[in-house]
Amino acid sequence: DTKFITTVAVLRDVLSDALGCGYRVCEIDGQRLMGYASLYYDTPDLKMFTAHRNGKKTRQKVRVRTYLTGGDTFLEIKRKNNHGRTKKKRIRISQDVFMNFGEDPDAAAFLEEKSWWKHEDITPSTTTDFERFTLVNKEMTERLTIDLNIRFRNIRSGRCSGLTDLVIIELKQDGRKVSDMRKILLEHRVFPFRISKYCMG
Repeated sequence: DTKFITTVAVLRDVLSDALGCGYRVCEIDGQRLMGYASLYYDTPDLKMFTAHRNGKKTRQKVRVRTYLTGGDTFLEIKRKNNHGRTKKKRIRISQDVFMNFGEDPDAAAFLEEKSWWKHEDITPSTTTDFERFTLVNKEMTERLTIDLNIRFRNIRSGRCSGLTDLVIIELKQDGRKVSDMRKILLEHRVFPFRISKYCMG
């Protein structure tokens, strides 16, 4: 996985070139732009945030994410190992426990089994809301997620902010294949950039 950042204006040119190379957009029930609502949990002293900011190679994030198009909600645990690989484990939960998944015994047990934390160790920290659309190449060897209209709310301070003109692109590809999209991005001077929406929030 490789992340890139750019602006809405540059994205238009990138998409024009992507269309010329045969990239297709994912569509679900007639919709191409999907809404996401994520709530990140952390310890009172922000251990997960601090581990990321300090560049700790092995780290975890815990979030609840609602896929607004379909209405599905999941407790998700993302774990990065010391080789830079990220694995995600998740369990479906009710949207009613979005702000306190610990009320769901199965979710609490899942967290304890799959992470370093118990549900009583962590509380809501930050929300990130955004819209996303997804492109795939003709060979189906790479997937590109493009996040727009990114908004944050710090639960603990009550502060809200957003990145209205920033676009976050994530390229997920088979490392053995040449990527037309990587070439397109570099031609438009869009370079790899390490960024975390949670840390930004």
